[in-house]
Amino acid sequence: MTAAVAPPEVRAPAEPPVHKPSLRKRLVPYWLLLPGILWLLVFFVLPMIYQASTSVQTGSLEEGFKVTWHVQTYWDALTEYYPQFLRSLLYAGTATVLCLLLGYPLAYLIAFKAGRWRNLLLVLVIAPFFTSFLIRTLAWKTILADGGPVVGALNTLHVLDVTSWLGMTQGDRVLATPLAVVCGLTYNFLPFMILPLYTSLERIDTRLHEAAGDLYARPSTTFRKVTFPLSMPGVVSGTLLTFIPASGDYVNAELLGSTDTRMIGNVIQSQYLRILDYPTAAALSFILMAIVLIMVTIYIRRAGTEDLV
Repeated sequence: MTAAVAPPEVRAPAEPPVHKPSLRKRLVPYWLLLPGILWLLVFFVLPMIYQASTSVQTGSLEEGFKVTWHVQTYWDALTEYYPQFLRSLLYAGTATVLCLLLGYPLAYLIAFKAGRWRNLLLVLVIAPFFTSFLIRTLAWKTILADGGPVVGALNTLHVLDVTSWLGMTQGDRVLATPLAVVCGLTYNFLPFMILPLYTSLERIDTRLHEAAGDLYARPSTTFRKVTFPLSMPGVVSGTLLTFIPASGDYVNAELLGSTDTRMIGNVIQSQYLRILDYPTAAALSFILMAIVLIMVTIYIRRAGTEDLV
């Protein structure tokens, strides 16, 4: 009998040595982030800390302000100026809804129907940014002037009768009314709604629309089941970019409104520059920031999307 020969041992190929990146290479991303972090610290975090300390101070500009941890300032500011808070949220919310109603059809047109005119339409959307925010707002004083063509047309169509009944205008006058402030907010922040909507709609694969048509879906059903759900990131981004700055705006209420249409931004500006009550102004700023953060958090959770444009 011949002895059995053992098969040769099969060795696995040797794994190549793993070379860990040097410490210098591992630190490169942090060095690239350093300028942005320093920028945020110097121009955001430090001013926030300073304003937080200001909000709990007492004193006057002549005698000086001292940190006494007087948190009662927050309660006093909220109870005294809550009408301005409510008015700011109402105006900002109304302008945001109007921007969405006006901006979505235009963004849809640019994304799917504009063709070779797409770039021109996008330029027209951002054209207001070529002029000053102040100049754009002042232009609305001429547009909504008493006896002007816009007010005359609204009178002819009996629109002012309805807005007067709703408390948005006063008789035949539009300037110095809530309607004028909302018009200014809507116009100034409309591009912030259109651009995110366009970006979100432009990403949608048009073959999905064709597939919906092949399944005998009506255009309204295709929009409700396909287009609008896929554009929700743009809707959320646009509404946030519109509502957040509009709620703290004071230029439109100052130039187009009256003392009865003052927003919380006007109160903060007055406390800082006229009354010189810095603790109250700082407290109002933090209250507004807290309210907006809470509303934005709830809105994002209810919207069900974190894929923001």
